[in-house]
Amino acid sequence: MLYQFHELNRTFLNPLIQWAEASAKLFTNPVSPLAHTPYAQRIAAGYELLYRLGKDYEKPEFGIKTVPVAGKSVGVFEEIAEQKPFCRLIHFKKDLSDKQFANLKQPTVLLVAPLSGHHSTLLRDTVRALLSEHDVFITDWTDARMVPMSEGAFHLHDYIYYVQDFIRRLGPDVHVISVCQPTVPVLAAISLMASANDPKLPKTMTMMGGPIDPRKSPTQVNNLATEKPFSWFETKVIYSVPANYPAFGRKVYPGFLQHAGFVAMNPSRHAQSHWDFYMHLREGDNESAEEHRKFYDEYNAVLDMPAEYYLETIKTVFQEFRLPKGTWEVEGKLVRPQDIKNVALFTIEGELDDISGTGQTQAAHDLCANIPKDKKQHFTAPKCGHYGIFSGRRWREVICPKIGEFIRANA
Repeated sequence: MLYQFHELNRTFLNPLIQWAEASAKLFTNPVSPLAHTPYAQRIAAGYELLYRLGKDYEKPEFGIKTVPVAGKSVGVFEEIAEQKPFCRLIHFKKDLSDKQFANLKQPTVLLVAPLSGHHSTLLRDTVRALLSEHDVFITDWTDARMVPMSEGAFHLHDYIYYVQDFIRRLGPDVHVISVCQPTVPVLAAISLMASANDPKLPKTMTMMGGPIDPRKSPTQVNNLATEKPFSWFETKVIYSVPANYPAFGRKVYPGFLQHAGFVAMNPSRHAQSHWDFYMHLREGDNESAEEHRKFYDEYNAVLDMPAEYYLETIKTVFQEFRLPKGTWEVEGKLVRPQDIKNVALFTIEGELDDISGTGQTQAAHDLCANIPKDKKQHFTAPKCGHYGIFSGRRWREVICPKIGEFIRANA
């Protein structure tokens, strides 16, 4: 009933939220007499804060319209390369019709986005930085509440098969980059392909801030998964989608619960951020206020995950550690990273990562024991948190160039 109660509460609050939005505009729009009254800026700031705390956050757009290529700005548009029930493969196609690009060949990159609560647009900065020198495709996971029951269930092994299908579609000259959660199923997907001598194996696999072995430097996220019994997750966080969505009746881990968990990890930081936003509005610091809006437009936009996929991930990855223990079977086939021999491996971690602790991603090197040493590379980004390894200045100036060099060296 929690999901239904959440929807009911959202419906009741909607008039208040809409009123707060309208009031904020009345006290800021220069054609409104109220905007010229004493304390108008403070009143408007309070109304906008109320509006943003209560509003629904829809999936943002990638919004990447142009990108520099060889010193020239070129147009970018999104096209759907492949459509599956629970995921779209998006191609960021660049306009390279100019004669100067006639002989330009850029490596193909499959960027596997996390299916862990946020939309793939969280990797907007990742895509934008890669686009200048690479032909980029990204997995755009669908909100489970929008997938009708007629499409069936979505398990962890389905995730693996999706990744394999995308690799085969783009391969064999494709370079796979996985960020956070997908490092585990991506390693499984490539391991199974290697065991079957698949001719479409990728050239490289870059794994960033993921829980390959969560036993190493466990974080608050890892501890939650081990402190609670599996039955707790089955009974406390899984709910049915209400009737006002296409997936009516589907069991999911709701996005609003995931978001509450994100906030609960550091409530004081978020409270301070919202207070700072209010003060920026009061003081007329529109640039800082806009930065806050952009961040929380993304951070607060969450999606539901299929229950079977979520629960299998909890058990397989975070409770039973099947990948590092060598006991993971995918529909009867053992996942053997040691069977990978010709796919170059690059692991990246953040020194201050509080989601995937130090050593969790680097553990892939021990598991992939038969990849030659000259095809292995690891980098720990100094003074870098979890989001910093794929977004922001350190990503753009330090990490992305290293990935580019690695891909070129192994192309």
